[in-house]
Amino acid sequence: MKVYFLGTGTSQGIPVIGSAHPVCQSVDFKDKRLRVSIWITWETGSYVIDCGPDFRQQMLAAQCQSVDGILFTHEHADHTAGLDDIRPFNFKQGEMPIYAHQRVLDNLKTRFGYVFETQNRYPGAPSVLAIPVCNNQPLVLGGKTIVPINVMHGDLQVFGYRLDAFAYLTDVKTIEKSEIDKLQGVQVLVINALREAPHTTHFNLQEALDFIALVQPQKAYLTHISHLLGFHEEIQKKLPENVFLAYDNLEITL
Repeated sequence: MKVYFLGTGTSQGIPVIGSAHPVCQSVDFKDKRLRVSIWITWETGSYVIDCGPDFRQQMLAAQCQSVDGILFTHEHADHTAGLDDIRPFNFKQGEMPIYAHQRVLDNLKTRFGYVFETQNRYPGAPSVLAIPVCNNQPLVLGGKTIVPINVMHGDLQVFGYRLDAFAYLTDVKTIEKSEIDKLQGVQVLVINALREAPHTTHFNLQEALDFIALVQPQKAYLTHISHLLGFHEEIQKKLPENVFLAYDNLEITL
């Protein structure tokens, strides 16, 4: 199984529009972050988690030729605003299965009404097959069992996902023990780490490191990073030897 980091930035991306912050002025490609998303592939599957406003650019950079479905974590724009750009995949392979909490599917129907329209559809509109995700009800996609992990993004419910010994959690602030138990035996964990200062709805760096120490994966990758965390190379030097700052276009093999 391969995991390709399509984007590792927070909602504004890095550089932030109009910002003179030193990280936003960095020439290091690892400090340039599109909105957070990953692409997971194995012999019988090709799935994207989240489809943000940079989706087209990310698919081109990754040279992605096919996507079997999109798993959504939640409805915020940095995770969903690229839905219209699935059209090239529709033209090649038909309707796109999308998997999300029913609340998220309802939100997408409101925001992208033309996608879900069943009468007088515009011929070029994207086409989706909406499939609800429920906590404690694993999915089987491409021969793999996908376990939803229920977490809280402030007061908003969010899904993370586990595939085999890999787990992807983003926009986490709190998580109940029963959900942490679903991560037992995970070898590679991806978790959000927004910045060093505390935040009301996201793990900061120390909270992410504490969570990694609790779960005890072999390796952990930090994502959903803002410019306020600092320069990639400087932060990486401060991390435990099994913890890495993810960056756009990083690919790992499990």
